[in-house]
Amino acid sequence: MTTHGPAARSTRIEADLLGEVRIDNRQYWGINTARALENFPITSKRIGHYHQFVDALSYIKQAAATVNAAQGLIPADVAEAINAACARIRTREFDDQFTVGTIQGGAGTSTNMNANEVIANVALEELGLPKGSYEVVDPHNHVNCCQSTNDVYPSAIKIALLFMLDDLSAALRHTADAFAAKAEQFADVLKLGRTQLQDAVPMTLGQEFGTYAVMIRNDDAVLAAARKLLTELNIGGTAIGTGINTPAGYAPAMITELNRLTGLELSDSANLVEATQDVGGFVQLSGVMKRIAVKISKICNDLRLLSSGPRAGLGEINLPAVQAGSSIMPGKVNPVIPEMVNQVAFEIVGHDVTISMAAEAGQLQLNAFEPIIAHLLFEEIRHLQRAMVVFTDRCITGITANAETLREEVWRSVSIVTALSPALGYATATRVAQQALAEKRTVGEIILEEHLLDKDALASALAPEHLIHPWTPRTAPFRTTARTPDEDRA
Repeated sequence: MTTHGPAARSTRIEADLLGEVRIDNRQYWGINTARALENFPITSKRIGHYHQFVDALSYIKQAAATVNAAQGLIPADVAEAINAACARIRTREFDDQFTVGTIQGGAGTSTNMNANEVIANVALEELGLPKGSYEVVDPHNHVNCCQSTNDVYPSAIKIALLFMLDDLSAALRHTADAFAAKAEQFADVLKLGRTQLQDAVPMTLGQEFGTYAVMIRNDDAVLAAARKLLTELNIGGTAIGTGINTPAGYAPAMITELNRLTGLELSDSANLVEATQDVGGFVQLSGVMKRIAVKISKICNDLRLLSSGPRAGLGEINLPAVQAGSSIMPGKVNPVIPEMVNQVAFEIVGHDVTISMAAEAGQLQLNAFEPIIAHLLFEEIRHLQRAMVVFTDRCITGITANAETLREEVWRSVSIVTALSPALGYATATRVAQQALAEKRTVGEIILEEHLLDKDALASALAPEHLIHPWTPRTAPFRTTARTPDEDRA
């Protein structure tokens, strides 16, 4: 209901089953939103912070208005006003009106009603009527016609996630491309590989960075598979999936209209009762996000270790300096960008535990804990997407290699004897390695001194192309016949 007289210009009175509330008339939201703001002052992250979620809600309400008008369930002019309101909402004009916190009780009812109220009042504005004239456009009877929070809310979450994952996937490809470019740049930079932080066998820095590109591209492919699970909606199932208060064919009609509006490839569930209570798609996505986070964090650990020093650490690569590293130590520069990415990864791993608990806590025909699932998935996707862009543009693209240092480490390393093992035999190679370590000499010096290989054969065997590619006897530049036990003991 609306007030009359001077107060009508500044406030309006709205009522629900609990009583009346005076609403600031500058606000497009109504009494349900007002109560939610009092009940859930938990997080500063409002649903309006996630424009993809606001868009998803508006698409569902617009699709419903179109389908309902075609069925004669709401007046055509009301449907047109709702359509126009939803289009305006997607221009970001009303993001500040979607003000309910993402963490809330009620299985998302406060979010659904926040959207219903804002859309109703924007639609009334389109019709030239004052806010609160719900006898013309009502949040329940018109905007929410043939809907329930229990099908609108999870469907909106899925549509929002699909939009957000497009941005994340683009960021992952951006990062993978940057690592691939570095792999090409460092293709001829010989270095020592390591296992368990101990010297292993030679490789190139290009191979190391190329591996990171492959890892991230693999994860992007897994993310695409998880994304597919989000395209199945329970819209049209209303309260528990039985479709109460909807006409025949309502669910598929909603999917058709949503696909037209969003450009997505959505589908309706074969069993809406199952789909209304099942949050398996969210759990799957959370697990994939954890997989991506763990692997990217591992890559950041590698970069921090490889760049450690610069003089008392490995010092194999240089990360770009982006800010001073210490308030007390002049000249110190820290790997702040990889450290930031590490922390985003830790956040995602923790979120996965919470999402798992929320999914398990669902009871009977509904999961009441979807708000925390949505809140965490929205946050981690946004954080990881931003982190990947910063990581790529402010770290990966500026990495340089200390090529001479890397090459010297290879030649000083005892582990290159592994490349000579086919010619020397394992026992002889082991003895040479132990002697080189004990005497602080190179493997090559001992081999030449003992005439185990001549100079040309040794040089050929230790050529970079033989150190970093598979070796077979047919291409070996040195002896390939079997050695006798006496030779191995010599």
